[in-house]
Amino acid sequence: MHQQALLAAVIATAAASIPAMAASPDAGDIPAHFVRPIEQNDYIRREVMVPMRDGVKLYTVIVIPKAAHRAPMVLTRTPYDAHDEAASSNSPLMSEALWPADREMVDAGFIRVYQDVRGKFRSEGTYEMTRPPIGPLNTSKTDDTTDAWDTTDWLVKNVPQSNGRVGMIGSSYEGWTVVMALLHPHPALRAAVPESPMVDTWMGDDSFHYGAFRIKNLDFLAYETEAKTNGSGVPRRQYDDYSTFLAAGPVAEYARRAGFGQLPWWNKMLAHPAYDAFWQAQALDRLIAERPSDVPTLWEQGMWDQEDMWGANHSFAALKAAGHESNNWLVIGPWAHSQVNRTGYSLGPFQWRGDTSEQFRAEMVLPFFKHYLEDGPDHALSRVTFYDPSLNRWDHLADWPLAQSTTPLYLTADNGLSFDPPSQSGSDRYVSDPSKPVPFEPRPVNLRDRDTWRTWLVNDQRFVDGRPDVLTYQTPVLTTPVKLAGAPVADIVESISGSDADVVVKLIDVLPGENPVQPKLGGYQLSIATDILRGRYRKSFSHPEPIPAGVSQHYRFTLPNVDYTFKPGHRIMVQIQSTLFPLYDRNPQTFVANPYDIKNSDYRTATITVMHTPQEASAVWLPVVK
Repeated sequence: MHQQALLAAVIATAAASIPAMAASPDAGDIPAHFVRPIEQNDYIRREVMVPMRDGVKLYTVIVIPKAAHRAPMVLTRTPYDAHDEAASSNSPLMSEALWPADREMVDAGFIRVYQDVRGKFRSEGTYEMTRPPIGPLNTSKTDDTTDAWDTTDWLVKNVPQSNGRVGMIGSSYEGWTVVMALLHPHPALRAAVPESPMVDTWMGDDSFHYGAFRIKNLDFLAYETEAKTNGSGVPRRQYDDYSTFLAAGPVAEYARRAGFGQLPWWNKMLAHPAYDAFWQAQALDRLIAERPSDVPTLWEQGMWDQEDMWGANHSFAALKAAGHESNNWLVIGPWAHSQVNRTGYSLGPFQWRGDTSEQFRAEMVLPFFKHYLEDGPDHALSRVTFYDPSLNRWDHLADWPLAQSTTPLYLTADNGLSFDPPSQSGSDRYVSDPSKPVPFEPRPVNLRDRDTWRTWLVNDQRFVDGRPDVLTYQTPVLTTPVKLAGAPVADIVESISGSDADVVVKLIDVLPGENPVQPKLGGYQLSIATDILRGRYRKSFSHPEPIPAGVSQHYRFTLPNVDYTFKPGHRIMVQIQSTLFPLYDRNPQTFVANPYDIKNSDYRTATITVMHTPQEASAVWLPVVK
């Protein structure tokens, strides 16, 4: 055969052996619907719409180990997208497919459940930010308490691989949903772990601290309420938020220009600047103390939680005061907000003994759940487990606080601190200028930078020490240890030249000047407790009033819980200032009836005089363990 004819015959034969293509030439290379085989998976993933009592259906993802039989279920209700939370990756292994924080529960064979709260992402219904409980602020017949009840009821009836017991866990807003479930828990809810829960956003969680508005909350508000999915946040013209918000003027005007008038929750906040019935009726630490549940509850808090410092601390205290300490436990670790769901080897430059977050999940949460959801061995948790960062160890405590804040540490002359009251009259003064506020972290400040945001509470405070508008007081070098275990109380006596001002107090551990292992920690000024009080609320959070110019006033407020040992060779320091910007909005230092109606002309400098006399003694009252 001729060579060309032979080649043609070979090609024709090969072409005949290729099966005909089913698709047309214009179909392209992307199938209409790709289905990934799941036979290799060691879990079953169910996506269901769970009906609520009013007919609204909530998107729910149920992830079940294939080997599950009479397994407990752990539920998280979230505004952050249940679909994504239940799909960290497309791994065929359940331990890899879910978030790393779930690994301990997955390894224990638990069924994991995630649900979009009403009105968010794939759930039906209308979304309201931290929707108030049924009552004066919610006249419907549903809330997140009933939604949790209905979800739990559906799960125990429709997941045959379960043992009919449910636990709940979640951090931040998700922690809030856990606490809401506790107001009227389903009988199958046998254990709860609210982590860093939003409980009272006016008093000390996301939105305010003692009346001072947190500018950082603008991004969260936009992210949560601009859209059913995720909003885009607040636009910036420059990287440095210090410059951005300083140039922007009053925060309400800035929000107006960013379109916040379209956001109902923002408008509610504008209408309720003080701690009135609107805020009080949804303060969950009060509500759970009024109607405490019998559900065993493990409260978690970070000692340096930069977002929700109030929730777990005050919920545990309120339940204890109501006589319901016996089924409640508290864990406070050396963590930033929600760090228990990441690694916990360190925070900023400070390193701990092992992964403290994993220790919490594996040695506290898992035994807690196994005991109450599977009749496992006693979890053996102490009533309070608190990490002392100075001694780098967990303290296992039978009670909390170990000490009341009855030991005053007085401000004295020459910028001193003493456990003895001042023997002579004295005062210190500074000028607080709203056009030059004290930054809360070294500039440039970017509130969207997660790394710097998580660690600002442990920043070295030398970056402001020496500013003329920051007063610094310290003890001599300690010769014996001073152990604190409780909540310090600031009691600062000031007079001001204006009619309003903020008071910021930081309790600081000053490390020795040299550190051969970590040289940069030499002389480090570590704040162990920081907070702010808006002066107009010094007498009443619900009924603000102007500050009389030139008249000494007491500014008394509780700082966050600490379990901390000041070692010999260290010093105790207190810093006092009037601004923490741009974390908190600037006080105009002029009393304005509604602080959201501030004009640029209202901002004025004020002379702040801090008293330390026998008659007017400023102090921080410490919970010293004797």
